[in-house]
Amino acid sequence: MKTAALLVLSAAPAAALPAPDPHFIDRAKDLPAVQVYSGGWEHFVGGGVAVLDCNHSGYPSMYVAGGAGPSRLFVNTTSAPGQPITFRLGDIPAETDVTGAYPIDIDGDGWADLFVMRAGGFAVLKGGPDCTFTDVTAQWGLDPGDRWTTAFAATWEAGQSWPTIAIGNYVNRKDPNGPFFACDTDFLIRPDGDGRRFGTPIPLKPSFCTLSMLISDWRRNGERTLRVANDRQYYVKGGYEQMWHLNPVKEFTPAEGWPQVSLWGMGIASADLFGTGYPDVMTTSMGDQLLQLNQKGTLTAAPYSIGTYAQRPYKGDDGRPATGWHAEFADVDNDGRMDLFIAKGNVDQMPSNASKDPNNLLMQQPDGRFVEKADAAGVGTTERSRGAALVDLNGDGKLDLVVVNRRAPMEVWQNDTPGANHWLEVQPRMDSGGNAYAVGAWVEVKAGDRWQEQEITVGGGHASGHLTPIHFGLGPADAAQVRVVWPDGTKSDWASVPVDGKWSLRAEGAGLKVGPLY
Repeated sequence: MKTAALLVLSAAPAAALPAPDPHFIDRAKDLPAVQVYSGGWEHFVGGGVAVLDCNHSGYPSMYVAGGAGPSRLFVNTTSAPGQPITFRLGDIPAETDVTGAYPIDIDGDGWADLFVMRAGGFAVLKGGPDCTFTDVTAQWGLDPGDRWTTAFAATWEAGQSWPTIAIGNYVNRKDPNGPFFACDTDFLIRPDGDGRRFGTPIPLKPSFCTLSMLISDWRRNGERTLRVANDRQYYVKGGYEQMWHLNPVKEFTPAEGWPQVSLWGMGIASADLFGTGYPDVMTTSMGDQLLQLNQKGTLTAAPYSIGTYAQRPYKGDDGRPATGWHAEFADVDNDGRMDLFIAKGNVDQMPSNASKDPNNLLMQQPDGRFVEKADAAGVGTTERSRGAALVDLNGDGKLDLVVVNRRAPMEVWQNDTPGANHWLEVQPRMDSGGNAYAVGAWVEVKAGDRWQEQEITVGGGHASGHLTPIHFGLGPADAAQVRVVWPDGTKSDWASVPVDGKWSLRAEGAGLKVGPLY
């Protein structure tokens, strides 16, 4: 097992040029309000952020969970590319007990909607021009009930104009024997016959206190399946990480290559790290952070030497195990290699785990191994971090960082990494069929001697997601070609795309029409 994983590392493409250490500037002091994820035991988990361009300005905004306090919409007011990141407060229906949110264009009108998770019933907010939102939960046929919702994922199945959604729920708060052995039920919901409302929920049983979900074509065979990360703490024994077939709905079995691994699953991240054509998968946990390398549809635990397990704090004198929450793969320094951010933090005052638990920024090296750079970058804070996002907030092609903290203010970090590496951001768009943002597509980029690909998904992370253009670091390459594998499996022709810019991609016959984002 370890030998096979090392072979993948040795096959990693060579980097173009070594990059300087990443560097970030603190912009949280400029926020129009201090945002804290607060509350009692119902907000030990969650604490997410949804990032979306809600007014089509080219500068993404943020909807941030507040737990027992208010959730808030921070509308991006950055003046020009590369300038200091600034926000104003937006007008949005007031919500408390929000655990997190995911942006998704459900009705295909081009404006991002919000699936808002709560302890006490989720909500769906329909987005419109100028960052306006309207509660359409009941109108769209959904019954949120009174569940403690902590996870979400979505995909468009063949012939659907609306998505199939997966909803993950945590502990059943009404169970008198809880919280142990009291996991609530997860659900899969398809649109009904007319495609403009949702139908009857399909229970996913057994359920094991879910904290993250992701629908992905991880085997690259055209079948999108649902991965579920479960918090073993609340079922004590018998639970495991899950994978579900969507049609028909049934669990994967060990005989299908899905081993029943048990851990305290908090968050999921997925990316093709080494150009194999298959997405590797990270699951955060209390203790080891499990990276599984994908070898043609077979998942194998990465070797310890890869540097991603991040099982204990890398600074300070607290040697107890770390607690990982949100994980995200992204190219922080635009050198053409995926890096890894992990938000860390004690559940609250759990004595078995580190109380001062710094966040990780693990930078991928030319040999495929990851090296800790969070402290050098200035983002190795030790609050009880939860959700996060790596997105370009000020339009300069460098990925900025947002971190939501439990019982401490949210962090906003502007990426100020030196160097002149090139970059590209692209957004495939579909003007018919309902799947406006091409969820389920794969974007492939060739630049210099490197080939990269990314899958468009909704879900993963920890209570956090973003609907923003797909970001590629290009290293020194000053020219790039792009191809889209559309959700139905059709491959476009390759198209030349100017680097250091943001572009929409639309099908034009067998080719691609490259244009402005909006």
